[in-house]
Amino acid sequence: MRSAEAYSYRNDPAVPRFTDDKAVVIFDGMCVMCSRFAQLILRRDKAKRFRMLTAQSALGAALYRHYGLDPVSYETNVLIEDGCAYFKSEASMRILVRLGLPWSLARAGYVLPRAVRDPLYDVIARNRLRWFGVRERCFVPQTEDADRFL
Repeated sequence: MRSAEAYSYRNDPAVPRFTDDKAVVIFDGMCVMCSRFAQLILRRDKAKRFRMLTAQSALGAALYRHYGLDPVSYETNVLIEDGCAYFKSEASMRILVRLGLPWSLARAGYVLPRAVRDPLYDVIARNRLRWFGVRERCFVPQTEDADRFL
């Protein structure tokens, strides 16, 4: 995965144009754990700061490729905020901190350096499908949340 300049995807002809005025969370829509995380975000994000996007969508796959990620294995959630992409533990913690208590207590995780946090994240990412399961079909939002999905 590569870091890129803010809004670099706007200059990538392989990335379809999308509304980026709010933070975007890209998640694996087939993973039960990832889908539940998306549902948690939708429930707790009363200010509607986040838009959701499944990695399986054309836009999700294009963004994964843009950031040098495997557009098939989905080993990380991606947070795009103010045009900057965040991955692994950093993405998850940034999301949780914005959801209010008790989720914002995840801020305490910043006492651990990323060199410790990300390997822990990787263990969960590698085993998530085995531990939590796979959905029969990709996550589809409820009608009332459709406007929060790209």
